[in-house]
Order: sequence, then structure tokens, then C-alpha cells
Amino acid sequence: MGSVDTRFLELPAPLPLDCGRELHSVRVAYETYGTLSPARDNVILVCHALSGDAHAAGLSSTPGEAGTRDGFAAESRDGTAGKALGWWDGMIGPGKAFDTDLYYVVSTNLLGGCRGTTGPSSINPETGKPYGSDFPVVTVADMVRCERAFLDVLGIERLAAVAGGSLGGMQALQWAMSYPDQVDSIVVIASTHGLHPQGVAWNAIARESIMRDPAWQDGHYYGTGSAPDAGMGVARMVGHITYLSAPALEDRFARRLQFADDIRYTIREPEFEVESYLRHQANSFVKRFDANTYLYLSRALTYFDAARGHKSLAEAFAEVEARTLLIAFSSDWLYPPAASAAIEEALREAGKPVEYHLIDAPYGHDCFLLEEARQTPIVRRFLNEGDHE
Repeated sequence: MGSVDTRFLELPAPLPLDCGRELHSVRVAYETYGTLSPARDNVILVCHALSGDAHAAGLSSTPGEAGTRDGFAAESRDGTAGKALGWWDGMIGPGKAFDTDLYYVVSTNLLGGCRGTTGPSSINPETGKPYGSDFPVVTVADMVRCERAFLDVLGIERLAAVAGGSLGGMQALQWAMSYPDQVDSIVVIASTHGLHPQGVAWNAIARESIMRDPAWQDGHYYGTGSAPDAGMGVARMVGHITYLSAPALEDRFARRLQFADDIRYTIREPEFEVESYLRHQANSFVKRFDANTYLYLSRALTYFDAARGHKSLAEAFAEVEARTLLIAFSSDWLYPPAASAAIEEALREAGKPVEYHLIDAPYGHDCFLLEEARQTPIVRRFLNEGDHE
């Protein structure tokens, strides 16, 4: 996609939220790829996971200290371009899964983010100071409501598809439920209709590690010269391990020592390669991500429950009109294949068009970012079939 600039747009009206509050002067960071058709009917909205942003493809013209592709095997995969590459670069572009020769692909930084869209680190117009923990609690439905308001400003009424992995997949599902007559298809990858209790628990530990860091200062650490980097680093370590799998860790690290031929009898320094790797992940992550944003987005994804307020998941999908593509990965224990299978079953029960693919791969939840080559033909065929209906 070449060099890409992130742009910004301010919503013209306050944004109502599920918690009963509303946000004023909401700014949305976004990027676009490809060409919008004269009929404005070739738009695909891609939604990012917890630690992503609006920069989904191409090379950022202003890369930060650390890029979003700082996960498993990033250095060997991306080389020196990693900091500038978009988080889904392998999926977006000419001839790729989301083919920019055919589609106009839009990516936004979601509501509550820290990479350009209004979030806890943004200035509260009522006080002139950063929101901090005074920022309202947001939900996946609020994120989708913000995306809908953003697209209204661009004059885009209908979407050919909404796609995303993990938290992005939750947004795609929410789009199909909230705006059933405005979405032709959704692509839900390594996601769920509601995080399993184990996932809720791991996210709780990550949030606690941030809030128990004295530098968190009840969320008002902006401008103090101190931030909860220690707690945030631990949260990233916890999160990153949940994104991987036991076989992937064994294959990559085994029990190899990092710095010596034998143990050094230390509790302060890492001994094993996997320990050193986690410290590296923590140090990279705190350079690019805000701790409060982590708290808010983690809470939003644990709140997501597609069946809430309904007798069953099938009833929740009763109004859905979009064709649905589900992709899951065999080794993903955080967003397990059983969740995608449950979504498929509920959609079929509701009489909705759906297809489900389970890919056998060893890398855990991170497969949705690593197994792009195996996802591409599935997504391309699905979108192509929709175009010919």
C-alpha cells in the first residue's frame, strides 16, 4: 500500500453511550485504502483488536517508537519495517484478502483508544484536562455507534463488509446486530459471542496489575512525570501469554537459558529465553500504549455478550441480515473454536447464511495475525460470492 497517513475527523454531534452518558467533541483517527466507488457500495470496515489502531496497512509516514506488530516472531517476520507496517498489512492491499483493487477499505482507531481517537488520555472539554479515569466506561456497542457516526460524516450509508479479529470480531458481530440493514456481510475471526470465564479472569488480572501500580494514581497520571509502566508491562506479559499456545512456546523457547550455559541463581534477572522475551514485550508495549486505554478496552471486551437481553443467542441474531464468515484456530484457548461453533449453530437456528472454517495451526490466538496466507483464499472467495449474489 506504500506510505499511508493517518487522518482525523471530529464527529458533529455528541455520542450517546450505553452507560447513560454522552461524549462531546469526539475525534476519530482513520485510514483508507483503495478507491471509493461512485455508488459508495464497495466499503469494507476493518476493526482492530485491543492493542491495534487505525494503521491497518501500508507503511506509516510517522511510525512510533514501537509498532503494533510487536507480537510473536515479529522481528523475524517484519524485519526493520515492523515499526511502520500496519497491523493487518498482509490482509489489505491489491490482490490480498481485502482487495483494494475492488474495495475501499476503512480502518479507524476505536472509541476509548490512545492512537488518535477520543479516549482516557484525551482532553475533557469540560475541564481542559485529560479524562483519566473520569472517562466514561464504554462498550463494544458504543464503539460501533461511534464508527456508524463517523461513516455518516463520510457519506457512507452501507457496508459491503465489516471484518476483524478478536475484539474486532466482536465489533463485526455488533454491527450485524445493531445495523442489520446496513451490512452485507461480516468476517469474524478468532472471536466470540462472549468471552469465556477464563478469558474474563485473565483480563481481570491484567487490569489489577495496572491499578495496583502506585504510579497509576487513580488514573490521573497524565502530566505527573510518572506512569504505571510497571503494571502495564505485567498486563502485557499476561495478555501476551494468553495469545499464544503451549506448543508454540515450547517450539520457540523450550527451556533454553538466555544469558549463560547454566543457571545463575538469581531472582531479579531473567534466566530463560521466554522470560527475557516477555520483558521485551512489556518494554515495547509501554512505549506505544496507554494504561488507561488498556483498562477501558479490556473491560469493554469482557462486557460483550451478544445474547444479553435475549432468551438465546439464536434470538439475538433474529434480525441479522448479513452473510457471516467465521474463522477459528485449533490452538486458540482464549477465543476457542467452540465459541465460533456456537455462533454458527445459533445463526443456522435463526435461519441466517453462515459458513465456519476451523484452521489447524499451533500459534494460539495470535494465529489470526500470523496465518494470513491461509485465511486469504477463504475471505476472498466469501467476499466474491457475495458480490455475485
